[in-house]
Amino acid sequence: MNVQFHAVFALVIGILILLMPRLLNYLVAVYLIIIGILGLMHRF
Repeated sequence: MNVQFHAVFALVIGILILLMPRLLNYLVAVYLIIIGILGLMHRF
């Protein structure tokens, strides 16, 4: 399920970037923050 979530998430982000290229910086920042938080939560 985790792999499917990442695939769907990547597809949606790709479409949004094509429609609104300005969102790229915000989307990448939010994605990295979420991945960082999830990584820290699994550690503790």
